Amino acid sequence: MDKGYPQSWDLDVLYEGGSGSAAFQEELAGIEDDIVRLDGLLQADSSSSGTNIIEMTELLQSVIIRLRESESFVSCLLAQDIKDTAANVRGDRVKTLGAKLLGVLTRFDNLLRGLSDSEWSVLLENEKLVEVAFNLAERRELAKQKMAPELEALAGDLAVDGYHGWGDYYNMIVSRAKFTDTDKDGKTTVLSAGQMHNRLSDANRDVRKAAFAEWEREWSEQADLCAETLNRISGFRLKLYEKRSWSSVLQEPLQINRMSEATLQAMWDAIEESKHVLVTYLDRKAKLLGVDKLDWHDVEAPIGSATRTIPYDEAAAFIIEQFRSFSPELADFSEMAFQDGWIEAEDRPGKRPGGFCTAFPKSGQTRIFMTYSGSASNISTLAHELGHAYHQHVMNDLPALSQEYAMNVAETASTFAELIVSDRAFKAATEPEEKLGLLEDKIQRSVAFFMNIHARFLFETRFYARRSEGLVSVEELNAMMEEAQREAYCGKLGEVHPHFWASKLHFYLTDVPFYNFPYTFGYLFSAGIYAKSLKEGPDFKEKYVALLRDTGRMTVEQLAAMHLGVDLEQKEFWRDAVALTASDVEQFIAMTNE
Repeated sequence: MDKGYPQSWDLDVLYEGGSGSAAFQEELAGIEDDIVRLDGLLQADSSSSGTNIIEMTELLQSVIIRLRESESFVSCLLAQDIKDTAANVRGDRVKTLGAKLLGVLTRFDNLLRGLSDSEWSVLLENEKLVEVAFNLAERRELAKQKMAPELEALAGDLAVDGYHGWGDYYNMIVSRAKFTDTDKDGKTTVLSAGQMHNRLSDANRDVRKAAFAEWEREWSEQADLCAETLNRISGFRLKLYEKRSWSSVLQEPLQINRMSEATLQAMWDAIEESKHVLVTYLDRKAKLLGVDKLDWHDVEAPIGSATRTIPYDEAAAFIIEQFRSFSPELADFSEMAFQDGWIEAEDRPGKRPGGFCTAFPKSGQTRIFMTYSGSASNISTLAHELGHAYHQHVMNDLPALSQEYAMNVAETASTFAELIVSDRAFKAATEPEEKLGLLEDKIQRSVAFFMNIHARFLFETRFYARRSEGLVSVEELNAMMEEAQREAYCGKLGEVHPHFWASKLHFYLTDVPFYNFPYTFGYLFSAGIYAKSLKEGPDFKEKYVALLRDTGRMTVEQLAAMHLGVDLEQKEFWRDAVALTASDVEQFIAMTNE
């Protein structure tokens, strides 16, 4: 079982030399040259005849693939060492190139918009464009909803040092945050945000209570800077929406996720109807922990044998074994990721908190980032991120534009991978204490997606409404966060986390607004897919890959209709998916009856 998998990733195979890589500098220079070339082609086609669109599309996709590779490389450098100032410099150049490409893209999109419907129909019949017809049509329609091309290009240029600059500033705040941990012998250690975050779900309530107090203390000290940053990011976003005549802050995230507002509302309605099930679970867990109400740091506290520390190699072998029972291809891919240093899991200072998977589409590789400390939650995170990686893996041969799948369907693949591991582990467990721990870990994900994510959605929706009237103070942000948490958790929390808005990176991301509801969509959508896989058996893995490959070239409503035969704008699908949690909670209550 012990294969000695590396716990630090290999980035040199991508661009040797880290943030000082000469190969990376050469890559960026090549990208810049091709952006200039693409711009020249657009200027030459000033007649809007579209004669060069095929050549432009091919060049554009080459640039997109290499720019995504570069963005991923910088994000990995910054995640592994939040004090890597050279990586920050490289990141700034990548953002500048992104802004230049955005300016060129606005002119490209405007060229598409300027074609007559008959010219457009003829163009899409060309065999070189058939595979990306959906993506080009999507760009054409979105162009009709934006400002004039020169204004969109200007906004993109200004965003580098404005909008995106504030996002980078938040990373600097996180890098300077210092958390103090004192062990039972009185020894004090200074921890990074990533290391301290793991303490918040420690099995020992005294440990996590102390960790949460320290977590809140440090973020309260950083709150003024965080509030300024969040206000400026949201202010830029709102002003841009105003100039585009967009009346709803949800318009952009819904467009990015290729889903309708009716689908979003149906999903939240179905969740609200079923929250009483999770209230039963929260009440029972509070009783098991000997408290009247769960505090924030109690919600994710492990129960049962989930408290055991699991070595990294054992976790890897376990995940691979469970994946193999569903798909040998998924298992082989994951084993290769562990063996070849695609995963950064080492528990060390200097890393940013959280976990992610990022694609290197030019190289046909991915990289996974997390801080592994041996918990059941860590295993779930590993399975989750490997799901993301496999999703990209099965799309590597598609055109660049067709690889641009949205966050909500990306979370479908990752959550599906989690379900495979958790479900099979629970069924294979023989000891009652082990089964309880695994079941509780599974229910925890429902709590996270139905309550924690809902709290973030409620907070962000209300924050933008308030921000449209002016700057929002730290005190107001804390109050809104607390209100959202109490509402989302149905009043079942004791102590809440008022500075969650300051500690959560997702609120400060400038590439994807409302980085919350797609998680819940992915969780429930994957539950429906998983139920289908259980009914159909081994043959379903082929259908699963087909669904993944379509995620970058369909709306989610089209995807669900074609591959699942369901209507996402109706509550029935969501109700059925949410109902799967009820049986888990019933079993949990039965297993914990005294």
